[in-house]
Amino acid sequence: MTNQYRYIIFYKPYGVLSQFTKETPTHSTLKDYIDVLDVYPVGRLDWDSEGLLLLTNDGQLQHRLAHPRFAHKRTYWAQVERIPDAEAIKRLQTGVEIQDYRTQPAEVSLLPEEPQLPERNPPIRFRKNVPTAWLQMTLTEGKNRQVRRMTAAVGFPTLRLVRVSIAHLQLNDLQPGQWRDLTASELKSLVNYKRQ
Repeated sequence: MTNQYRYIIFYKPYGVLSQFTKETPTHSTLKDYIDVLDVYPVGRLDWDSEGLLLLTNDGQLQHRLAHPRFAHKRTYWAQVERIPDAEAIKRLQTGVEIQDYRTQPAEVSLLPEEPQLPERNPPIRFRKNVPTAWLQMTLTEGKNRQVRRMTAAVGFPTLRLVRVSIAHLQLNDLQPGQWRDLTASELKSLVNYKRQ
C-alpha cells in the first residue's frame, strides 16, 4: 500500500462549513482548522451540525462513500425537543416522508442518558418547560438535512446533531476542532471497504 493518499478524521465544530473556501468573510471553514493540501471532505455536515468528517485525496474512496449504492452506515446522536414515544421511533425506523422522498429503514433508539459530549458553542436554546431526549440514529443514506427533517416529520425537532461514526470510524477522544490521520488499523479497514 502506497502512502500517496492522506486520510484524515476531523471533529467539525458547530458553525463551520464543510469546505475550504469562504463564502463570506465571516464564515468559518475547514481551512481554519486543517492545514493539509489537496484533501477534501467525503460527504458533508451542515454548518449547524457537529462531529465526524472524513477528508481524503483518494477519489475512489470518496466515490464509494458518497455513492448511495454502497450504503455505508453513518451514526448520529440527535438531541430532540420532548421525549419521542415508541410510535415516533418506529416511524423513524421504518421510514418517513420528507419532502418528496421516503427515507430508507434506519436503526433508531432512545439513548438511556445524555451522551458525554463537549459543550456546544453557542449552547442550544434551552426551554425549562420542554424536556429533551437523545436519539441514536444510524442511516445508510445522506439526503440533505435528513436527520433534522426526519425528526421534524415525526414531531420532535432536532436541537443538536452530532455525527459520531462513519462506517467503522469513530470520534473517540477527538475534541471539536481537532483532526488526526487515521491509524493503521482504521486505514486497513477502510482499504478493505474500498475493495468490497
